[in-house]
Amino acid sequence: MLREATNSIVENDDMNDTLVSSPVERGSISRAEVMGEICHHLAPFQIGEKPIAGSTVITKDLAIDSLAVMDMVMEIEDRFDVSIPMNVVAEIYTVDELADTVLKLRARR
Repeated sequence: MLREATNSIVENDDMNDTLVSSPVERGSISRAEVMGEICHHLAPFQIGEKPIAGSTVITKDLAIDSLAVMDMVMEIEDRFDVSIPMNVVAEIYTVDELADTVLKLRARR
């Protein structure tokens, strides 16, 4: 897994591509960044016009099944370079709780 590539040149069959790391990989992240990323991943599962907020109960207020939840959690883990244990995932109900978990795990690094 590629964790960090800051202004690196990658050569592949005589082609050069510059890879620049995201701000998340370089340092601290804000709660707003985490919430924005979570909401972005959950947007396809939004029901009606009710916006996704911190108090949104992921499996109750959205049209999402458990497989899609696990896929979304894996994408969030990759995006923020954290690993959320399965027993912790089972105890996350709201968007706020997921964001808090990501921030807590990032702080331990």
